[in-house]
Amino acid sequence: MSWADIIVVMEKQHRAKLQRRFRKALRGQRIICLDIPDDYAFMQPELVELLKTRMARHLP
Repeated sequence: MSWADIIVVMEKQHRAKLQRRFRKALRGQRIICLDIPDDYAFMQPELVELLKTRMARHLP
């Protein structure tokens, strides 16, 4: 994970789990939580649009 520019998770619980399991490796890393619940099917159009919207501010 040290090579990543940013790490993106969908839910706060995902961020917490990463921080518990990989505390040392994540030191100084940027973790973005999109606050998107796991209520969508794979590639569901509403999910795709939500991802585009939420990620837009974090990508060039």
